[in-house]
Amino acid sequence: MTSRPASVAMVGAGNMGGAMVARLCDGGMPVVVCDIDPGRQRQALAAGATLARTPAEAASALRDGGVLIVCVVDAAQTRDVLFGNQGAVAQLRREHTVMLCPTIAPQDTEALAADLAGQGVGCIDAPMSGGPARARDGSMSLMLAGSASLLARHEALLARLSSRRFVISERVGDGARTKLVNNLLAGINLVGAAEVIALAERLGLDAGATLDVIEQSSGQSWIGSDRLRRAIAGDFEPRAHVTLLEKDTRLAVEAATVAGFEGPLGARAAAVFAQAHAAGLADLDDGALLTLLRAGRSQSH
Repeated sequence: MTSRPASVAMVGAGNMGGAMVARLCDGGMPVVVCDIDPGRQRQALAAGATLARTPAEAASALRDGGVLIVCVVDAAQTRDVLFGNQGAVAQLRREHTVMLCPTIAPQDTEALAADLAGQGVGCIDAPMSGGPARARDGSMSLMLAGSASLLARHEALLARLSSRRFVISERVGDGARTKLVNNLLAGINLVGAAEVIALAERLGLDAGATLDVIEQSSGQSWIGSDRLRRAIAGDFEPRAHVTLLEKDTRLAVEAATVAGFEGPLGARAAAVFAQAHAAGLADLDDGALLTLLRAGRSQSH
């Protein structure tokens, strides 16, 4: 006898969340979406999801064994989704699980999981990486932390979402720690890639031809290729806003400080993203760092 597909409620259907909604709907999973943006609501409906007006309403649609996926921007939004005036927790039961996908500080993940546990609700720490295209085709990375039994219970859902699942540990918060380490390196790599392309242009080289060489040589990075191909073409339509890596690099540097670690590059990369925000580039794709560095506006610290 074939079991029913897992029911899913998704709060936050932006670039990543919306791609995940489409992926799940394609797989025959019933998905209820809550998002305040009418455009995102229309996209969710077109993908085959149904809509809820509030996180509580979305959670109320979950069947036994259902999963509430939180895919918003930061810890404050996550707490509001779960515990705010119209928060999901009022409708969550012991049979439900919350999956936390935002990039937030480990202590925030731990606090949210502890508060959910106080309500008898399990939590999977599940930050993601790879961008909307990979979320859409199921090849994004998921960094998973939580009890082995909880992860096993939701293996079918996790497998649908990601072919690249990394079980970090059973300690909730370790997914968040891993994501911050990854994103700090992504930020460092992107700053470096934008710097050298700006330098290549200043030296009279063709940016595209230079990137061709880098992509087949020791300087290659995935984020450098992904972002700077578009930036060189003048495409700054945001797949990932400058503000996201600004937040993530800042959180990573803060986590390093708490751990008593100070590296030579992390804080410098974080400062460049903050400068890009201050320069009016916050709402553009993070490849817009190239614009900042072409102008020679980055400052060393």
